[in-house]
Amino acid sequence: MSERYIEGHLGLEVEKKYREMADFPVLTFENGEWREEVITYRDLYLKSRLLARRIFEVGLKKGDRFAIVMRNHPEFVYALIAASWTGTVAVPIDPRYMGDRLLYQIENSQSKAILLSNEFFSPIVKILNKHPEIEIIGVVYKEGFDSPFREDYPDVTEFLKVQGDEVVELPEENLNLSSPLEIIYTSGTTGDPKGVVIRGDRLLAFKLLGGFIWKYTLKDKLYTGLSLTHGNAQAVTLVPAITLGIPAVISRKFTKSRIWDICRHYGVTTFSLLGGMMMGIYSEPPKKMDPHNPVRVVLSAGTPPSIWREFEERFGVKIHEWYGAVEGGFAHNPPGVGPIGSFGKPPEGFMEMKILREDDTPCAPYEIGEIVCRPVGGKAEVEYLGKERASKEKTRGGWLRTGDMGHVDEEGWFYFDFRKGGGLRRQGEFIQPGYIEKVLAEMEEVEDVCVYGIPSTSGAPGEVDIVAAVKPFKGKTISPEKVFSTLQQRLENNAIPSYLQVVDEIPKSPSQKNLDRLLKKEFSPTAKNVFPYKYHSR
Repeated sequence: MSERYIEGHLGLEVEKKYREMADFPVLTFENGEWREEVITYRDLYLKSRLLARRIFEVGLKKGDRFAIVMRNHPEFVYALIAASWTGTVAVPIDPRYMGDRLLYQIENSQSKAILLSNEFFSPIVKILNKHPEIEIIGVVYKEGFDSPFREDYPDVTEFLKVQGDEVVELPEENLNLSSPLEIIYTSGTTGDPKGVVIRGDRLLAFKLLGGFIWKYTLKDKLYTGLSLTHGNAQAVTLVPAITLGIPAVISRKFTKSRIWDICRHYGVTTFSLLGGMMMGIYSEPPKKMDPHNPVRVVLSAGTPPSIWREFEERFGVKIHEWYGAVEGGFAHNPPGVGPIGSFGKPPEGFMEMKILREDDTPCAPYEIGEIVCRPVGGKAEVEYLGKERASKEKTRGGWLRTGDMGHVDEEGWFYFDFRKGGGLRRQGEFIQPGYIEKVLAEMEEVEDVCVYGIPSTSGAPGEVDIVAAVKPFKGKTISPEKVFSTLQQRLENNAIPSYLQVVDEIPKSPSQKNLDRLLKKEFSPTAKNVFPYKYHSR
């Protein structure tokens, strides 16, 4: 074992905990029907080094990249730690990305090898037929998938067999924080996702967040159902749990109908949400047990202001709102500190944040402009893989140009208004889609909802017609007459959508943002699943 300890180095953090508390059950992977895999620091340390040896065996060297294609499994975490041991670069790919999107990220990252679960045999085999030079590190076999064992691909179980406390010896020249550890792809809400190069020292910031911002204690139990391929799950749950010695429960995938049962079963005290998920949970039929749970605080990025207070009261929790992106930037609004609707302020002494006009002059209070930020006394840095020009533009003038539009109030609290180029402007007035979504989410027939804009038939520059896409609960039927009648009763005329679009699914990004651009592609005013408001107007 290494005698060195570098704070923030994932492998060495695990090694330190292994020495101190080897048998502590730090991670529990919850797979539905209360099937679980409990992982100790002994598992994390010994198996990550066995996987590191396998990475070297397939010919990868320091700086080489390998893709991870699986849902939330223990082997995902072993692979991330193994990357820190070997100096290789992990490329986590969201498991919902199939076909061309999966191929794009593997090709764009120039991954030389793939670690996958048997769930994704079919799409990966197609990619290997096109790229036979890509090595297979191994296959993680899990229950519930119709994919038989393949002798031509190595079984991860075979090379993760632990022999007592035998520690695999590895070269130590890769133990530093300055080298890339991951390439995490952006959500791709406006086009092909960009690969953000994440250095090893980024994880130190995640550890500090857990202790100083989220204020986790050893009495806490964390939870996430977000994909570990996303920065949120790593920053809020995985890395703080591993580095601080706080147990965490991780679901294979997020299920809004089971969230509170999971929290009660495992004694979860805090969990992470994104705005789209919160509206989905809120749309579930109310239950008597809703406020009876062990959760004290929900860490949320993008709470719809329209349901903020109602969500807290219904479920008996407090919301700790925050803002950030995989490229950087951070602000937060602790419970009971800032106003409802604000994502907070940047940590004093660490981060600067401003609202700027297009000419880079500061906006006045309540004036909408672009949210920009940078470290105090420094400049923002972003590296998009293979996109030098985009990287420089993202940090023009030393400020991170988030692409998010927002404003501040007189006391300096920051608010998110809309994604740049994505505001719903109608008859000269900006419409907040969250208030429309709240009304629809409270209807018993509606399981999920996304409100978005399409170019206005009036042709007015910057104006939109509003579309409300709704997914009905299984076995329920959406009545356009009832929907429009409800909207008429609860919204002003200008906020009532021009069209109702009934869909089987609301497509989501890895960060659980609604992918309205995909709904727009499917939208047609004459489609059978689209109902215009004009037939139901007052």
